[in-house]
Amino acid sequence: MSRQNYIFTSESVSEGHPDKVCDRISDAVLDAFLTQEPEARVAAETFATTNRVVIGGEVGLSDQAVLADYMGRIEDIARDCIRDIGYEQDKFHWQTCEVTNLLHEQSAHIAQGVNGSDIKEEGAGDQGIMFGFATRETPELMPAPIHYAHAILRRLAQARKDGSEPTLRPDAKSQLSVRYEDGKPVGVSSIVLSTQHADSTQTSADIRDIVEPYIREVLPEGWITPQTEWWVNPTGTFVIGGPDGDAGLTGRKIIVDTYGGAAPHGGGAFSGKDPTKVDRSAAYAARYLAKNVVASGLAEKCTIQLSYAIGVSKPLSIYCDTFGTGQVPDAVIEKAVAQTMDLTPRGIRQHLQLNRPIYARTAAYGHFGRAPEADGGFSWEKTDLVAALKNAVT
Repeated sequence: MSRQNYIFTSESVSEGHPDKVCDRISDAVLDAFLTQEPEARVAAETFATTNRVVIGGEVGLSDQAVLADYMGRIEDIARDCIRDIGYEQDKFHWQTCEVTNLLHEQSAHIAQGVNGSDIKEEGAGDQGIMFGFATRETPELMPAPIHYAHAILRRLAQARKDGSEPTLRPDAKSQLSVRYEDGKPVGVSSIVLSTQHADSTQTSADIRDIVEPYIREVLPEGWITPQTEWWVNPTGTFVIGGPDGDAGLTGRKIIVDTYGGAAPHGGGAFSGKDPTKVDRSAAYAARYLAKNVVASGLAEKCTIQLSYAIGVSKPLSIYCDTFGTGQVPDAVIEKAVAQTMDLTPRGIRQHLQLNRPIYARTAAYGHFGRAPEADGGFSWEKTDLVAALKNAVT
């Protein structure tokens, strides 16, 4: 039997964290190419350090003239991202940092695995394993520690950008240790928040005075108690932040992006990858399926694993684990998800309508647990498979 009383910790990082700056730029490049051509191929990686951003990887459009034109727009895309995040410091400023574009055309040897002669047999862009997870711990069916760690940083970013807290700066990290009783989250044993700030004379106590009301606003009532430990800017001054303080790289925050360590991860990053890459699209599909399993009442908690081989269209395996909470055997759910959704790479893209410029918004505060949006953003968070899954298991 699994433990029922324990403490579990997850962390999040803000949109101004160096790695998240890079994720944002990579996904903005992807969105730009998908805006031009829904079947564009993109695998964009970004590196950021003091006064410098380097973008490399592979891109592909059917029209080479248009591809050349878009290559000329990469620098402006990067600068727009940095400006929106809020970096205007001496050694990392959206206007003055050096941007180097090393993107090149997609490898023909990679493309051949995806560009099959029969569109129905289009293969996966790579081999790999992908996991999806859902749990009834929050209304969004996400693990509570990562969900609220994200929520804290989103709220602080909002306060920074709307002018409510002018001394806050973009780079920040949060960490929550959540206390569970009888398997349910009931409180927070410790809160860690480190945020970049404007003035070197501001103390940790000063920063706590700024951030504590927002943290209390975000967390469920009663979760903060007199026994909760607070660690706000525990090392003291944090004025130098972002890529000037520490280098950033696309794809280094895969646990922040998913379930905060509460569920397995296949290892593949998301940002900068077009949806032919199953690292991204199949992870979205697995979350979609797991969330619908839980939303349908078939389980209180669910993990779905999918696996693929490069150039092969169908998944090699489908695995379900409901941790003993399933209303039907896990093997029955495995068959049901295969019946209710086409899990080929093209089937996933069509079902979730992934060939759209909806990715820059995913680059910070998690790819999961977000509300589906009118233009198709976060389509994998819908619960529109509930009826189909119930029918498939009866």
